[in-house]
Amino acid sequence: MSKPRISVIVPIYQVQSFLPECLDSILEQSFGDIEVIAVNDCSPDRCGEIVDEYAKADDRVRALHLPENVGLGRARNAGMEIARGDYLFFLDSDDTLTPGSLQLIADRLAQTSDPDVLIFDYARTFWWGGVTRNSLASVFQSEGPEVFTAKQRPEFLTLLMVVWNKVYRRDFVEERGFQFPPGYYEDTPWTFPVLMSAGRIAALDHVVVHYRQRRQGNILRTVSRKHFDIFAQYERVFSFMDSDPSLAEWRPRLFSQMIDHFIAILAKNNRVPDELRAEFFAKAHRHYQRYLPVGYVRPGGETGIRHALIARNAYPVYQTLKVANQGRRKVRKTVRATRKKVAGKRLERHYEAALKQPVDQNLAVYSSYWGRGYVCNPAALHAKAQEIAPHVKGVVVAKQEEVKKLPPGVDYVIPGTEEYWEVMARAKYFFNNVNFEDRFVKRPGTVHVQTQHGTPLKRMGVHLLQYPVAAKGMNFSKLLQRSDRWDYCISSNRFSSEIWERAYPCSFAPLESGYPRNDVFYTATAADVRRLRKKIGIPQGKTAVLYAPTHRDYTKGYVPQLDAARLANALGDDFVVLMRGHHFYEQTAELRALQASARIIDVTSYTSSEELQLAADVLLADYSSIMFDYANLDRPIVIYANDWDAYKISRGVYFDLLEEPPGHVARTQDELHDIFVSGAWKDERSDALRDTFRRKFCEYDDGRAAERVIRQVILGEPAENLPVVPLDERIPAPSPAAAEGEGVKKPAIERSGVA
Repeated sequence: MSKPRISVIVPIYQVQSFLPECLDSILEQSFGDIEVIAVNDCSPDRCGEIVDEYAKADDRVRALHLPENVGLGRARNAGMEIARGDYLFFLDSDDTLTPGSLQLIADRLAQTSDPDVLIFDYARTFWWGGVTRNSLASVFQSEGPEVFTAKQRPEFLTLLMVVWNKVYRRDFVEERGFQFPPGYYEDTPWTFPVLMSAGRIAALDHVVVHYRQRRQGNILRTVSRKHFDIFAQYERVFSFMDSDPSLAEWRPRLFSQMIDHFIAILAKNNRVPDELRAEFFAKAHRHYQRYLPVGYVRPGGETGIRHALIARNAYPVYQTLKVANQGRRKVRKTVRATRKKVAGKRLERHYEAALKQPVDQNLAVYSSYWGRGYVCNPAALHAKAQEIAPHVKGVVVAKQEEVKKLPPGVDYVIPGTEEYWEVMARAKYFFNNVNFEDRFVKRPGTVHVQTQHGTPLKRMGVHLLQYPVAAKGMNFSKLLQRSDRWDYCISSNRFSSEIWERAYPCSFAPLESGYPRNDVFYTATAADVRRLRKKIGIPQGKTAVLYAPTHRDYTKGYVPQLDAARLANALGDDFVVLMRGHHFYEQTAELRALQASARIIDVTSYTSSEELQLAADVLLADYSSIMFDYANLDRPIVIYANDWDAYKISRGVYFDLLEEPPGHVARTQDELHDIFVSGAWKDERSDALRDTFRRKFCEYDDGRAAERVIRQVILGEPAENLPVVPLDERIPAPSPAAAEGEGVKKPAIERSGVA
C-alpha cells in the first residue's frame, strides 16, 4: 500500500452537525493523494455512524473508534499512531478546508524541498455568516528567507499558537517524539517545542482553514476547573526548553506569552469559575516567580500593569482594576436602559414579586404559536402528561378568543395577565413551539423544552441572516437570547437535529423523540377517521384533497398561488378540496370567498391540523412542513411548486424539494390537473417517492413521541426505555377509503350466515 502525501487527522467529539461539512471539505479537494483518519473519541451522538458512512463510501477515509473518551490531544495521538502520510495535518472536526488548499500545500512543500513545518493562514467563520481573515496575516508578507527557523523569522510566533494552521513532516515528528498531552490547551506544549526544534520552516500565504467560531459548544468557553490545565501545559514547554541549552534564548519570549495567556484566560467570564479565580491568580503568580527570566523587562501600558500585579500576587488590586472597567461600561448601559423605561410597570412589579417565590416543582406551562390554544406538539404533550404524570399540573396559554376552543377541563391562562405572569414565574416545566417573550426569566432549576412545529425545509434561525427578505429586520441577538433558554429541542429525524444545532447555536440537548402531535397518526382508528370526515363535512365516498399552502416571505399579504375553484372544477364531483390557509392569513377576504363553492370546504380556522390530515385522502402541498407530518400516514402527496425559484431565493432552503419530493411535482396548474385527472397522484411512482421520503423524514415518529418526552423530561426516565419502532413495523391510521369500507361491513354474526 503506497503511502499518501498528507494524512489529515480529524479528532471527533459531539460535532454531528458540523462533521459532514468538515469531511466533505477534505474529500472534495482537487488534490487527492491523502488519507483521512477520522478518530471518533467515543462521541455520544451520531458521529460514529457518520464516520462509518464516509469510510464505506471513500477508501481514503479510515475510521478509528476509541473505546473511551480520551480528549482532543490523545485522540490526535491515536490518529498519529496509524498515519502513513509524509505530512500530518490536524484538522478540528468543526472546521473546514477552503477549496484547492491541499493542492497549494502540496505545491508549496515541493517548492521548499519538504520542510519540517509549513505554516499557512486561516480565517474565522462566524455562526452569523461573517468571515474574517487572521488579523496578523501580514506576517506572511514580511521579508525573510523562504525556508527558515523560528529564530530567523520570530514574527511567525505571534500567530495563534494552534496545531491546525500547519502541516508537519511525519519523520520529523517521530524523530523528536512529539506527542499531545492530555487536558485543555494541549496545543501549547506541542506548538512551541515543534517550532523551536524545526530546522526548516516554510510559509504559505493563503487561507487554508476556515476556523468556525461557534456561539456555544466550544470546550474552552466552558466554565470549569479544567482551565487550570494551562499551568501544567506551560510546565511541559519550559521542561522541554530546559532540556536543550540551545533553546535558552527563547525563555523571555515564552515567559511573556505565558503571562499574556494567563491574563487572557482571566479576562473571560466563561473560563475560570468565580470562586476559583483567586486560586488561579495565585498559581499564575507562582509560575511568574518560577519561570521569570534573568533581566526580564515587563511590557509597557496596561499589559505591563497586569504583569506587575501578577508578579506581586496582588489579586484584590487586579480584580478592582477589572471591576472598575466593567463598572464604567455597566453604568453607561444602565443609563441607556433607564431612559427607555415608561410608565405602567404594574405587571412587571407583579412578575418580579412572583419570581421571588419558590418554583412549583409540579407546575408545567404549555404554549403554541404565541397563545393559539390547544394545538401542535405542546397540546399533545399536555394530554400525555395528564395521563402518565398527573401529579404535575398543566396550564395552557390561550388568548381570550381561543379559550372557547379548549377541551373541557383544561386549565389555562391568558397571555399578559397577572395570572399568566404568576404561572410563568412559578412553573418548573415549559413547553413551547415558538419562544416566550423577551422579558420571560428562566429561573435556575426550571426546564424549557422547545418542541418546534415542523421539519425545516426553509431556512431557520441565524441561517436567515443571508436572506433579508425573509428575516424582515429580525433581531438575531434577541432571537439567540430567547433560544439560550432552551434545555431541550425536539426533532423527528436526524436531518432536523443537525439543522436545529446549526440554526440555533445554543447549548440545548437534542430530544430525538419524534413529534408528539404526530402520535395520533398511529393511534387513530377507522372510527376516528369516519367521525372526523363527518365532522368536517366531507360527503361519503368523496376523495378529499387537503390543500395547505405555506406563507410567502416575498409577498405582501395573501397572494393565491393556486386557483382553488378551477382545481375543484377540474377534479369533478368525485373530489372535494379542503382549503387550509396559513394561520397568518386566516381572516382574508380571498379565503372567505371560497366558502361559496360546493366543492371547496374552507378549513383554515379548524383548530387541529392533525384531524384534517387524518380526514384527507391526499395532501396537496407546496413548501409547508405539513408534508413531513402527513407522510406518516403513508397516503399520497402531490407538490405544487409553481414559484419554487422565487421561494428558495427569498427564503432559502435546506434541500432541493424538486429532487427529493414525497410525490409527483407540478410546476403549473395545468400539470397539477393532469396529475389528478390521470390518476398519477396515487400510482407506483408516487408510492416509491413517498417511501424514500418517509424513511428520511419520519424517522422517529412512531406514535410514542409524547410519552418519550414526558418520561424523559418530567419523570426522569432514560430515553432508551422507549425505543423507536422501526418504520416497517409501524401501522398508521387507516385511509378514508379503508375506514369507510370497514364502516359498511356487515356484523360478523350476519356474515357467518347465523340467524
